[in-house]
This record gives sequence, C-alpha cells and structure tokens, in this order.
Amino acid sequence: LYNYGTYEVRRYLLSNLRYWLEEFNFDGFRFDGVTSMLYHHHGIHRSFSGDFNEYFGTDTDVDACVYLMLANELIRSSIPATSTSLSIAEDVSGMPTLCRPVRDGGVGFDYRLAMGLPDVFINLLENVPDEHWSMQNLVATLCNRRFAMEKTIAYVESHDQSIVGDKTVLMWLLGPEIYTGMSALGEPTAVVRRGMSLHMMMRLMTFFFGGEGYLTFMGNEFGHPEWVDFPREGNEWSHDMCRRQWSLADMDHLRYTHLQAFDRAMLKLEKIFHVLEAGNHFVVSMVDDERKLIVVERGPLVAVFNFHPSESIDELTVGVGRPGKYWPALDADDWKFGGEGRVAWFERFTIPEPYPMEVGDRPCTMVVNSPCRSAVVYFNVDDWPDCEFAPAIEEQKVHTVVELADSTDGAIGTVM
Repeated sequence: LYNYGTYEVRRYLLSNLRYWLEEFNFDGFRFDGVTSMLYHHHGIHRSFSGDFNEYFGTDTDVDACVYLMLANELIRSSIPATSTSLSIAEDVSGMPTLCRPVRDGGVGFDYRLAMGLPDVFINLLENVPDEHWSMQNLVATLCNRRFAMEKTIAYVESHDQSIVGDKTVLMWLLGPEIYTGMSALGEPTAVVRRGMSLHMMMRLMTFFFGGEGYLTFMGNEFGHPEWVDFPREGNEWSHDMCRRQWSLADMDHLRYTHLQAFDRAMLKLEKIFHVLEAGNHFVVSMVDDERKLIVVERGPLVAVFNFHPSESIDELTVGVGRPGKYWPALDADDWKFGGEGRVAWFERFTIPEPYPMEVGDRPCTMVVNSPCRSAVVYFNVDDWPDCEFAPAIEEQKVHTVVELADSTDGAIGTVM
C-alpha cells in the first residue's frame, strides 16, 4: 500500500507510468485492484449497493483518487494526438464518475471491467441446472451499469478463471470430454453439443449487450482445455502449464476450430455494425424465464437467445423497432460453428402490429424460428446501403451477413 498523499510517492508512481509510455510505446494501462485504492477499508468485507453514501464519504481515499486522476491525465498527455490512449479500471465497487473525464469531475478512466459477470456464469455452471437458469437475473447482471455515462468492458472469463488450476468455462461445461470429445470427425456427444452451444451463447450475449467493450483471455476464445500456471515453488518450478496450445484452433478435425471461427465471426459483426458503439439504441424487448428466451435490440441488430435445453420454437413473435425485411447477421447454430443448421434460410418481414412491453411498445413484430440452445442475430436489410453485394442477400446465396463478409474477404461497407 502506498501513501498517495506524499509528493515523493506520486512522483515515483507517475514516473513509472511515463517510463513505460515513452520507452516501450505503451498506449494504455489496466489498473489492477482499484477498489483497494479508492477506499481506506480497501473494500475488505464490504458490499456495495449503489447508494452514493457508500462512495462519497470519509471512507473514500481522496489522495488515491487524486493520484488516479493525475495518472489518467498523464497517460493522455503522453500519447501523440495521432494515437488513442486507453485506461481501464478493475473496480468491483461501482464508484460513480470513475470513468468520467477529469474535466467533468471524474477520475478519468475510459472503461471499467464488469467483474461480476464471470462469477455469475461460473455459479450457474457449477450450481444451477440448465432448466433453472434465470433469464431475468442474467439480463439484470448484463445490464447492471451506468448507460451513456460510463463505459464498461464485459467478459465471460479472464485470467482469474485460467490460472493456478482453476477451470475455464469450457472445462466447466465439458468436464473430461474436453480431452476426449472434441474430435469433429464424428457426431458430438450430448455433453459436447451442450457445451459448445452454451460456450458460444454466453459469449455472444456478453458481447452483444454486456458493455461497450469486450474482453477474452488468450486462448479462451477457442476453449483452451487447460489453465495457465507459471513456474513457482508451489508447482516445483514446473513448465507443464506454462503455455497456450494455439495449434488446437488450427486443426480442422478438432472442434476448437469451430469456437475460434465463432469468435472471429463476432468480431466481424462488430466491424460491420459497430454494435459496441450503439449506446443510443438499446432495448430488451423479451425476457421469458419459462421458455428461457431473451430478445435484445442494439443498434441496427436484433438478437434472439433461446437457452431452453430442449424446446425449440418454430414461430416465435418478437418485437422490433423498425419495419422492413430482416436477414440473419450471425447464427450460432451454423454448421461452420459445429451447430446443427436449424435456422431457416429466408427473409423475415415485419408486420405493423405493436409488441407490448412494460415500458413502451415496439412498433412492429416479426416471426422467427428459435431452436433450443441457440442464438441468432438479425439485421434489417432495408438499412443495408446500396452496393454490389445486395443481390447476394436478395437471391439467398448466403446464410448470414457475416458469411457474406467471409466471401468478400471483409471488403464490404459498414452500416452507419
């Protein structure tokens, strides 16, 4: 612990930041354990409800806040105007204004980590049967942030789930079959099919409406089967777990390549539609605990999640914000992701029939098929700019817009 109120300590810490910026051309930092810095009690044995009295009082370490403000200003002033700086806070308390500019009275971070999400997912996988998953709790956790005021980076798992013998999400999902059931040369077992589906769905929902940024720990995007453990006295200085097996994602006969392809498709979805930047249009139009359904609009996209273990819906009516013709932008059940290809290849037209909601109706509806344990993201084709690729959609030569991006090597226009 540092005494942030002394000149010498602040100078020492700030000079350290500047050293990495100038000598190694760093363009940003992730500050670890910010909660411990912000409060004299260091967050130990404390819970935070969101009441402002918990943040702005004598428990707050003002000197530490001032140091963090200086640090963020230093990072920005040291980065050339032609580059973009980045600072991320690991804070579990939800300190207001932590990610607001210093000029607005904030601490100056660009993003905070949504640290509660991984714990929720691990608790579900470890303790709750699939049929008892609460869609309400999932949506509430993913939406638990200050919209349009402070940006959040969401993630399903991080290094905390990948070091010193802990289990990654795919290890929780598959158990021993992460070693024995990942061959793509035959039909997957029920355990593997469930695990692959939930692995992709959890990532897609976290990416789609969990924050304004998305994070994955190296290797977990394709379901790396083991943890990371560097040589230390506790493991007798072993190097056995001191590596990532990147080759697994490149082997076509293993299902890891399907998870890698899905992660790549999610990133293409962001490149085309700028989902993470679409803060002005965000609507959760359906949360159905009985049928395990979630429908979310964000930007120009509509995502339909069906977490039910066994019940598919051939004709599901969902509300949408804009009329027109919709086409899949990303299908988690696509064959190339190891899925079963159960989503129909045709356009969905809206009808001018309002969809009732507790707060404001959606102006129109459309009917889609929603297979169990699957997720589909739809795009309004009428928003697609006039370009040479439009006929490919009209003639149904592609299944999804992301597939179109693959066929054109990404050389398609973005949606504004």
